Amino acid sequence: MLTIILITLGFSLALAFVLGFALGWFQEIFKIVRDPLIDEVRAALPGANCGGCGYPGCDGYAEAVASRRAPPNKCTAGGSSTAEAVAKIVGSEAKAEDLVSVLRCVGTKEKALAKGEYVGIPTCRGAKLSAGGVKACAWGCQGFGDCVAVCKFDALSMGDQGLPVVDYAKCSGCGMCEAECPQKLFALVPKSRVGSIVLCSNRNPVKAAVIKSCKAGCIKCEACVRECPEKCIAMVDGIPVTDYAKCTSCGKCVEKCPTKCYRLLQTVEA
Repeated sequence: MLTIILITLGFSLALAFVLGFALGWFQEIFKIVRDPLIDEVRAALPGANCGGCGYPGCDGYAEAVASRRAPPNKCTAGGSSTAEAVAKIVGSEAKAEDLVSVLRCVGTKEKALAKGEYVGIPTCRGAKLSAGGVKACAWGCQGFGDCVAVCKFDALSMGDQGLPVVDYAKCSGCGMCEAECPQKLFALVPKSRVGSIVLCSNRNPVKAAVIKSCKAGCIKCEACVRECPEKCIAMVDGIPVTDYAKCTSCGKCVEKCPTKCYRLLQTVEA
C-alpha cells in the first residue's frame, strides 16, 4: 500500500514538473514583447484617464502613440508641453494648443424664460428627451449639471443663476463636457483667449421669438458681422462665428451687440 502511495506521489510530482516546464517553455516561445516606448510615453502623460484623446485612458493612448496609430498631440489634459514631450520620445514633431471650454449660453434664471415646472429625471438629457427641455429657448442650458458630473478636473460647478461655471485655472480642455452636453453648448477655444465669442446658441431667425424666450439671446441683427474691421465674423447656421486666426480682440463686436451676448474671451469669466 505504501509503495503504491509513493509511486503515485512520485508520478504526480514528475507530471507537475513536466507540465510546469512545458508551460514555461511555451510562455517563453510565444511571449509578446512589450514595446519599451509604451512605458516611456505613458510616463510622460498626466495620468488623468479623462478620455479626451479618444482612447480608453492613458494606457490605451500610450500604446496607440508608440505604435504610430495616434499623433503625439491628442492629450488635451497635458496640453502643448505634454505633446512636445511625447513627440520627442517617439521622434516626431507636434503642434498643440492649450484649450479651455466655454459655455455658449448666458440664459440665467433671470434672463431665460422657463416653460413651466419640470417633474422628472433631474438631468439635462432626461429633461431634453422627456419634455423637450425646461426652457422656452430650445437651445438653452437646461441647468441640471450633466457637464459638472463628468468633469474629472473639478473645473465645473453649478452657479447660483442656474448655469455651469468654468474654472479656467483647472480646465484642461479635455472636451468631456462638450461631449456630454445634450445641447452642445460648450466650445473649445484657445487658452490664450485671443478673440471674441457669442455666448448664445439660439438659432431661431425670428427676433421677437428670441427676445421672448431669452433677454440675452442673439437676435441675428448681424451688427457684429458688419462692424468687424477684420471681417473675421460670419454667420454659420444662424450663429455668428469668429475666425480666431484673424481676430485682434478689438472689441467692436462686443460694443455693438444689442443684447450683450458677445464677449471677448479674455473677459468671458466676468
